[in-house]
Amino acid sequence: MKVSQSPYKEYKSNQVSSADPKALIIMLYDGAIRFLTEAKGYLNSFKTYDKANERILRAQDIITELMLSLDMKRGGEIADNLLNLYSYMKKSLLEANMNKQEKPIAEVIKILSELKEAWENMDEKKPESDEKTEPARGFAAQG
Repeated sequence: MKVSQSPYKEYKSNQVSSADPKALIIMLYDGAIRFLTEAKGYLNSFKTYDKANERILRAQDIITELMLSLDMKRGGEIADNLLNLYSYMKKSLLEANMNKQEKPIAEVIKILSELKEAWENMDEKKPESDEKTEPARGFAAQG
């Protein structure tokens, strides 16, 4: 007998399984930002360090997923730069977790927020005029 999920969990599961790749990346950024924001709050008291640790680890897991999603062959320099940035964020979070410091977490939240915004705005940039757009190399207009 299958135990049904709560309506919220079922909704979130459907949202993830039906999302396009861009939306999934944005969801991952949102999740990491949310966990790190919670972690910062839990660092205020040694009594909640365990909760801060758990939230930081979850954010690190998300960043690992972002790293694994990179297409290093097709992504070129952009993929290399993102990999380096993700590695830097994971290192910063490791140090923040070991030393119970908010500053590195805030820095990672800022980076993730900027990356998320870039992904959200990706499709909004369109050429100003079709006349200025050159055809792709290797393709010629037939006439």
